[in-house]
Amino acid sequence: MDYPHQPVLVEEVVKYLVAAPDGIYVDGTVGNGGHSLAVGKGLIGKGSLICLDRDPDAVAISKKRLASLGERVSVIRASYADLDQVLMELEVEKVDGLLLDLGMSSHQLEKSGRGFSFLKDEPLDMRMDPEDELTARHLINNMTPKELENILKKYGEERRAKSIVRAIVRAREKKPIETSSRLAGLIKSISPPSYGPKARHPATRTFQALRVAVNRELENIDVFLNKIPFLLAKGGRLVVLSYHSLEDRCIKKAMFDWEKGCTCPPDFPQCVCGKVPTFRRLFKKGLKPDKREIDENPRARSAIMRAAERI
Repeated sequence: MDYPHQPVLVEEVVKYLVAAPDGIYVDGTVGNGGHSLAVGKGLIGKGSLICLDRDPDAVAISKKRLASLGERVSVIRASYADLDQVLMELEVEKVDGLLLDLGMSSHQLEKSGRGFSFLKDEPLDMRMDPEDELTARHLINNMTPKELENILKKYGEERRAKSIVRAIVRAREKKPIETSSRLAGLIKSISPPSYGPKARHPATRTFQALRVAVNRELENIDVFLNKIPFLLAKGGRLVVLSYHSLEDRCIKKAMFDWEKGCTCPPDFPQCVCGKVPTFRRLFKKGLKPDKREIDENPRARSAIMRAAERI
């Protein structure tokens, strides 16, 4: 089977994630299994890997790809936000490493048929889990202009949200917007041209915003981060790959807060908050792919990796 998706920063992920090769590790977003395959190959003894994904296609692909790891790996259809429940069912109290790769896989963009890509003519769906009820089509055609504008600003940081929403409302009054190509074409038709090596399709931020809203991505990240201190064993590692500033801010803030101790005002004679550091960051600035990797895999250009160790 062909696996076109190239995982980002593979060597770095394994280096910072796997501190104890005989430990228990979790890939919370297994996707096509690229990172998991590299992690699994580095495990020894009783080392094991638990792989999660909401997308049934990702689960099916990864089960085949990771079959060579044998009983060392388990692939489960579940959200990383529900990791505590998954571990409880597996009778696992704590794990030695957690990985999240928050990017889209090539399969989702090119072959899922769910309208994730503005370069495809597909139903405007955007659900990671096809059993969820909310779709991008529903948001585009049923939200009030103000609600839609807020989504584009909040989740896409789209500066032209107002003009894009005006165009969407005019178009949907004539006929519902049901495909990714129609939405992308509509946005392109009212956007100024963009040139240069960093030029992006004008629908990029709108598609991001809709995907984030449909799948409650930021909410799931917050739920996950609140559970992490209770699920990682001492010395365990958390490694996260994010691809846009909203995700990265959540991860960066959580790691900074975990690393920080007492929050009492400096003029207090003694600490009354009782807060102590629970993690240490393995590097202060986010790690990014080098030019060689970006040249080989252009989708890696927006990736940023952060890692922290439970203390």
